[in-house]
Amino acid sequence: MAHIHLGEGSFPLWALALWTLVGIGLISIVVYRVRKGGIKTHQIALAGIAAAASFAIFQFNLPVWCGIHMNLTGLVGILAGPILGTLIALVVNVFSAALGHGAVGLLGANTLVNATEAIVAYYGFKTLMRMEWDVFPASASAATIGLSSGAVLMGVIIVISGVNGSALPRADLAVAVGGLVGLNLGVAVIEGILTGFIVQFLASVRPDLLEFVDRQPSEEEHSGVTA
Repeated sequence: MAHIHLGEGSFPLWALALWTLVGIGLISIVVYRVRKGGIKTHQIALAGIAAAASFAIFQFNLPVWCGIHMNLTGLVGILAGPILGTLIALVVNVFSAALGHGAVGLLGANTLVNATEAIVAYYGFKTLMRMEWDVFPASASAATIGLSSGAVLMGVIIVISGVNGSALPRADLAVAVGGLVGLNLGVAVIEGILTGFIVQFLASVRPDLLEFVDRQPSEEEHSGVTA
């Protein structure tokens, strides 16, 4: 949901290097986990579907302020998990930048933002389901929290980095960015509710695809019949 819509050269070189290195570090950890078998078979199919959906909706941009849109990263995290969710965030940002949606130099920063959304949503959903929340409020709340954390991180990155060519003092920049973050927080609630409906539907038709969602016992299990 959150995305830094700035052109090439907007960040100073030290900031580009910093966020790129942090992004590379995160991706390195994820690749290591993948090589260690840190993903499950069912997550791979879900990851493909989630990546396509995220990329498609990511291209629809509302021309408000610097641009606001949904990207379903909360849903991606819940369905695909934190490892694949991070890789999907990278892939979506790479292809989007190739299409002119986001600066190539900001790939590290934007991947960090969107990966954070997916990771926080996943662990939020996991925690709430273990607290025996119903699927809809758990997934909607987790996605909203994840997307909100990404929006806040986006604001922090912009304020810390500064914007080349901006005449605003750092304090005024922080106020302006705070307004942008506020708009994204509003969109996070809407996207969180949408995520809740999608996850609830999947839980009703294919609970086996979702972690932390108990399968309904079959008729044979109810009757105690075994093979």
